[in-house]
Amino acid sequence: MVSLQSNHNSWYGFPFFTDVYDLFCTSLVTKLLGRIYYHVDGSSKPGSLPPNVSAAINGVAFCGIIAGQLFFEWIGDKIGRKKVYGINLMIMSICSIASGLSFGRDPKTVMATLCFFRFWLGFGIGGDYPLSATIMSEYANKNTRGAFIAAVFAIQGFGILGGGIFAIIISAVFQVCFKAPAYQVDPLGSTVPQADYAWRIILMAGSLPALLTYYWRMKMPETARYTALVGKNVKQATADMEKVMQVDIGTDQKESLLQNLFQKDIFSAIGWIPAAKTMNAIEEVQKIAGAQTLIALCSTMPGYWFTVFVIDRIGRFTIQLIGFTMMTVFMFALAIPYHHWTLPGHLIEFVVLYSLTFFFANFGPNATTFVVPAEIFPARLRSTCHGIPAACGKLRAMVESKGKSLKEMSRENEDSTAEGAEVENHSSDNRTLPV
Repeated sequence: MVSLQSNHNSWYGFPFFTDVYDLFCTSLVTKLLGRIYYHVDGSSKPGSLPPNVSAAINGVAFCGIIAGQLFFEWIGDKIGRKKVYGINLMIMSICSIASGLSFGRDPKTVMATLCFFRFWLGFGIGGDYPLSATIMSEYANKNTRGAFIAAVFAIQGFGILGGGIFAIIISAVFQVCFKAPAYQVDPLGSTVPQADYAWRIILMAGSLPALLTYYWRMKMPETARYTALVGKNVKQATADMEKVMQVDIGTDQKESLLQNLFQKDIFSAIGWIPAAKTMNAIEEVQKIAGAQTLIALCSTMPGYWFTVFVIDRIGRFTIQLIGFTMMTVFMFALAIPYHHWTLPGHLIEFVVLYSLTFFFANFGPNATTFVVPAEIFPARLRSTCHGIPAACGKLRAMVESKGKSLKEMSRENEDSTAEGAEVENHSSDNRTLPV
């Protein structure tokens, strides 16, 4: 049974690498997209995505995830986990590639096609998320079920690391091959034409892990609990279990996401990442990826795996209570004296506290809200009832993303008014420059 669980934990959990990679890598390239498609001649700062465009790119994926979680989980309870598991994996693979091939003659059409493909990418991810928990819970025994489901979820940490490391490698290669000055030295020359390939390569790479696991997913039988309890075919369930056991012996074998999307702005605010105008476009991608990878390595990953090791010892409720409590403490410690953290000399303390919020998000509600729904519902409703709370979590993320967009739009209007007034003071024809 240990061999059986280990085998399925690896193959059912590995596509979680793809899920989080596809969502996380967007935050690595949004700054680059702004420089490429929204450059403003004469501006003192590099181009950036308009708040409504940035919100659309991030929010449309959440819309797709919500739709996918509700649709695929319902279908998973009707026709079986295995069939749905293959469909959503192919959707993820195709849309990852298509996202990198987004086309158009102007920025608006490029962003529109990117949003279209990211919606369907989210749709596939939405199906993968609760199904992975459901399948793992139906293979594991009650003594180790929490650890195995949490281990599937913890694969997300490798996806975050993989996305950051791959972005660092790609940006380093482009830095060597295509030299470019900082924006403040040469605004146009700071973004080389080849930079348009960098973000596409980073997005398309998310399809590889999904494609590599497709064959093994299709080789695995339907879960025995679904076949026996829902399909009412105990004989087939027994045969499937025996078949998998023979293969194993032969081979020997919500919270946080949203924080990843926004943390690049925090890094800039506290001075961890240099001002955008002091870097070229590719260098900025490298700096953002490096900072986010360090946070993931030092806090996100330990949080995931600490949960795996202790969840069956101290229980789900205790972990969730500890996580919520400590997150509240550290968020207040960051937010109340925020101005203090932006002053020189306080960078290390800020990063430590910020990392601890990530640790307790994952050693806490981020993991337990994935584990518990997969355990408490009966087999005939387990997939659907896991999808509903998961969709509620993504809905909250959408609301927060939209709130941030409205705040940025308000700030942009204020900046536009201020810059327009400055131009009026220095111009005889009272024209204002676009921001």
